Amino acid sequence: MEDLEALAFDSAPMGIALTEQRVIRACNDTFAQMFGYEKQELIGQSFRLLYGTDQEFHQIRDIGLEPLRQSHPYSDERIMRHRDGTQFWCRFRARTLTPQNPLDRIILSFGLIDTDPAGPSLTPREREVLMWLSRGYTSKEIAKVLGLSPRTIEDVRARLLRKFKVKNVAVLLARLSGVAH
Repeated sequence: MEDLEALAFDSAPMGIALTEQRVIRACNDTFAQMFGYEKQELIGQSFRLLYGTDQEFHQIRDIGLEPLRQSHPYSDERIMRHRDGTQFWCRFRARTLTPQNPLDRIILSFGLIDTDPAGPSLTPREREVLMWLSRGYTSKEIAKVLGLSPRTIEDVRARLLRKFKVKNVAVLLARLSGVAH
């Protein structure tokens, strides 16, 4: 008889991974397929492999640590990188097994958010600003985090709205999350 727990884990409809200090220690088939790898290629790899830039990888590290320290799950939406370099939008959830040091051991899940595969390509700066917009940050707050002027962030926002042919950030985020507008 098959090991039902292993079958459920590997066949779950979302990508699941266990990390220790941001190194992948276990993952399911769905996770590997989502990112374009074989499972054995991911085990022992830094999560950096799945982000577009070093800067993005380092900036995202501390987001959500406070709820995890309080033994609460954390979730957001983020852009990840497929093995072939394409980007995809997903729902991210995390629960730590070590609240005193949340990054020591975390269970992560990733669910694809359907987007138009023919959508516009994004520059690293656009991806970065979009990530912060998806977390509800204002242009001024994003500028402070990234060490840029608020005007620069406004320019990037305007470019994103033009690229996606939407009127405002709320519609942009709704479109990227698969909500019809």
